[in-house]
Amino acid sequence: MTEASPHSEIFDSLPYYDDDLQKYPALKLKVEQELARQPKAPTTLHPRVPPPFELFSTNPLLRAELDRVESHQPFPSLDTIRYQLPAPTSAPGTDEEWQAAVQNARAQLEHQKIRLTNLTLLQNYGPNAWRIHNYLLEATANQCEKALEDLKQLTVEINRERKNEQDRLGKQLTSLETRWTELISSVLQIEMANVALDAEVEQLNRREVELAEL
Repeated sequence: MTEASPHSEIFDSLPYYDDDLQKYPALKLKVEQELARQPKAPTTLHPRVPPPFELFSTNPLLRAELDRVESHQPFPSLDTIRYQLPAPTSAPGTDEEWQAAVQNARAQLEHQKIRLTNLTLLQNYGPNAWRIHNYLLEATANQCEKALEDLKQLTVEINRERKNEQDRLGKQLTSLETRWTELISSVLQIEMANVALDAEVEQLNRREVELAEL
């Protein structure tokens, strides 16, 4: 007996061709009962599966922000006190309080200068930077969409090839099954004819013996 080639495929089912479950509801019921008796899938992961990766384990700020988002907590409101220019609380105010107020005003003025500088830079270079950024995003999106379409097309082609191959194999199996049924029927007919001939021969032998005794 020749062994199967290591590269040959063995088809134990043809889902695109077999329709026994639709033809025989009782068979479908038995399959469902058998599937219901199967053990449930394990709830634990395989030992070779790596443990879950902890995000931002070395960055407490990002880790705290991630925990806030996961717990669906609202984003903390902005602190607007540093943008105000409070005067000394007491009247007329001590020297320390006025010095603190003046330092706060200088800090606010420097902050406004930095904001103005940033707005000027953004006005001069921001549009081109955003255009380049949008162009890169659009190119990336087009590449992803093309890869998705190629993958969908490849999936359709593979399913089409599988269906055609299974239809071809199913028709071949049906033809062989029909041929096998015909051969079995022919063998049964030959066996029945042999039995009838044996009975006829035996009857002729008995008749010959009876004639010899006369």
